[in-house]
Order: sequence, then C-alpha cells, then structure tokens
Amino acid sequence: MKLPALLLLAAASVSFAADPALTIYNGGYAVVRETLPIDLKSGVNQVSFAGATAQVEADSVILRDVAGKAEFQILEQSYRNDPVSQAMLMSLFEGKTLEFNRRETNKPDRVVVGKIVRSGFVPGGNFVEPIIEVDGKLQFTLPGEPVFPSLGTDNVLKPTLNWKLNSGSSGKINAEVAYLSRGFTWEASYNLVATEKSDVLDVVGWVTMNNQSGMTFNEAKIKLMAGDVNRVQPEYPQAVRAAAFDSLSMAGAKVVTEKSFDEFHLYTLGNPATLRDKETKQVEFVRATGVKAERIYVFDGAQHYNRRGVSSTGKVQVYREFKNSEANKLGIALPKGKVRFYSQDGDRQLEFVGENQIDHTPKDETIRVLTGNSFDLTGEHRMTNNTEDGSNRIATQTFEIKVRNHKKEPVEIRVLEHANRGGTWTLTAQSQPHEKKDATSFEFRVPLQPDEEKTVTYTIRYTW
Repeated sequence: MKLPALLLLAAASVSFAADPALTIYNGGYAVVRETLPIDLKSGVNQVSFAGATAQVEADSVILRDVAGKAEFQILEQSYRNDPVSQAMLMSLFEGKTLEFNRRETNKPDRVVVGKIVRSGFVPGGNFVEPIIEVDGKLQFTLPGEPVFPSLGTDNVLKPTLNWKLNSGSSGKINAEVAYLSRGFTWEASYNLVATEKSDVLDVVGWVTMNNQSGMTFNEAKIKLMAGDVNRVQPEYPQAVRAAAFDSLSMAGAKVVTEKSFDEFHLYTLGNPATLRDKETKQVEFVRATGVKAERIYVFDGAQHYNRRGVSSTGKVQVYREFKNSEANKLGIALPKGKVRFYSQDGDRQLEFVGENQIDHTPKDETIRVLTGNSFDLTGEHRMTNNTEDGSNRIATQTFEIKVRNHKKEPVEIRVLEHANRGGTWTLTAQSQPHEKKDATSFEFRVPLQPDEEKTVTYTIRYTW
C-alpha cells in the first residue's frame, strides 16, 4: 500500500503491553516479547511504551504487526532510560528557587524557600552534596522535602520506548514489541542421591533463572534457548554456551518441553511464571530414580611421581560414572551445570559427599564425575630403571606401582599411566594386561581384597 504524501500528525498515545514472553539465554541476556495494543490513525502517530527493561539493547528493538493487518513505517525510534528522581529534578532547577516542606517535631509543618546552588545530581549515577541557599546562607543539606512544579511532558517515570509511525490507514492492532535485554541468566544444576544400594542414584535436576533486568514480568511464558549463540557485542566476545535438555518427572508430566529451532533447541516451561526483578527462581526439569552409577577408583601415578625416582605416595581419586541412556532411566540431553552428590548414612540421613561440573552431554553418552579422594585407598608410584641410547634413539623406563586397600570390602583400582616422553611407544614387559585409553595413556585394573596390597610393574620403550 502506498503511503500518502501529505501526513497528518495523530495524537500521541501511551500503550501498556500484555502477555509477556521471555526467551532466556545463559549468556546474561534474553529476548523479551510483549503484546502492544495500538490505535493507529492515518498519518503520523506518536506511540510510547513505558514497559521496557532498564537494560534493553535499543538497537535490537522490533515493532511489528504479527497478524499483518496493518502496514506502517517506523520513521523514528528512541529509548529513554532517565526516569524522574528527586536529584534529577533538582538539577533542572539549579540557580532557581524551590519551596521545601520542613517537618519539625511537635510543631506544624512550614514552608522554607531556598535557592538551588548545586543540586548534587551528576549524570551517570554519581552524587555529591547539594548546596542550598536559605536566607542568604549556604547549607549542604536540604532544608526540607522539595516541592516541584508539574513534570511537564518531557520527563519519563520509567524506561520508555517511543516511536513515530507513519500509517496508511486507521485501525486498532495488537502489535508485538520484541527486544534483547541484558540482566537475565539461567543455568542447570543436579542433585544426585545414592540409595541404600550404593551403585544406584536418584537424580533431580533444576533450572535456575535470575532476573536483574529492572523489570518484573507477571505470568510470563518462559523459554530457555540452548545452543552456541554467537554475539558480536563487546559484552559477549565469545560464543554463548548453552545446552539441550528434556524433562522427566515421577508423574510423567513434562514440566519443561523441548523442540528444535533453527540450529538450536528451545525449552518451554509448561506453565506461565512470574519472574520479579532481583528474583531467582527454580523449576525442576528432570527427575529419575534407579539410575545405575558405578563407583570408580583411579590412581593416576603421574600426578604424584617424583622425577628423581624416589617413591611417592598419592591419593586414589573417586569417580561416579553412569550412562545417559533411556535404559538407565535417563536418555536426555543434559546441559552443563554443577552436580552435587549425597549419600545416606545408617540413619538414612543425607550427607554431602562431593560436587563437580558436567559439560553439555547428549543422550547415550557416558558421564564421569570426580567426587573427591578416597580416605582408605592409597598408591605409590616410582621409576625403577631409566636408560637412553641417543645414537639409536631408544629410551627404556621401568615403573613400579603399589596400591593398597584399607577398606572392609573388596574394590578395584584403575591404575592410569601415561606415555609422556613422546615418539612411538610400546610396553615390552608388564605384570598384567593393560587397556590402551588413547594415544598417550593406558590403564591397569587391579582387584583388591580388604587390607590387600598389589604391585603393578611394566617396562615402556620409546623410539623416535
């Protein structure tokens, strides 16, 4: 539709949005969407929206008629975030006189007239002491509560978006205003509880959302964006890391649902939620019982090895490992987050036994989490022989690793070793079979009865 050449200025209107919706990214921002009723007149319209956050990215704002019923052109858009305050208003009256309402104990209120020599307001949020002249004398405190004239029309009470719209026709529409705003975050966390069977866990996952945007959103439809979303702005110099997740619950009803979107994933809260400014809110998104999780003991001798060949005693690390599969009561993509482990003592009371982080983990992958060091398992690692033939480019090393079990039950310790000299390597002798883990590491599995000690020996040959 061709817009008329002669434009009439329609009366300015202030609109208040409804039906808020948020898509939160865990990089510290969100997409905010709200429905904005507008009564368009043919010609130029002034529209204001006094419901934006205090951290809106002004150049990201989109105003559109989703239904496509109206055609309008945005001639001008502005964002003001200088809400009226006492200090700001006083700055408008520097060099002028104001009335101050002075309240005194056991006396009637009285009006004092003072001249604003210095308001104390400094742009950027700083503040200095005001200077007020009363009866020819200067003072650094206000003589009472200032009484201001009318605000007029050029002041705002809250962050406001303003548009000058050119419309080719008249009519009421429900437009959508959408924008990026900083001040939002979300992250995942997990609580894992070991049952009486120590190799079985109950898993509860939470989504934690935080709103520091300066705006409260009542009964908002909330989505969480998962994926590597790149930002160009200096505030986000790297790709924003997020992750995918689905939801489970004991009752089978999904609190959070997932769908693919572009190259990412969107996860929607099942019910609208109120997210107040400065509020942290949690929603349970995964619950699973009977997850089989093996307890793994690892002695990594290289962490404790003394290069002079002297025997060195070290800690045995404790890991929990479980398959993120449907057969193991999970089978969902888990977002990066903190994992806390709890175990029940003899009185069935929960005790905290360790925490760590997991990375983004797709379904059907294995998760291994370090929870700490074992108190009753120890290991020793020492080199017993080291020879090198530089002319033939051959080096040979022999190691001896001792592991001990002081527990009351049998365990298996995985002795992890590393071929870290470089070149091509092979084991020319070993006290028991090993399993190659990658190009530079290999592992011996050592079963131990209570109070038993075993020794692993091997000789490794390097060529280059």
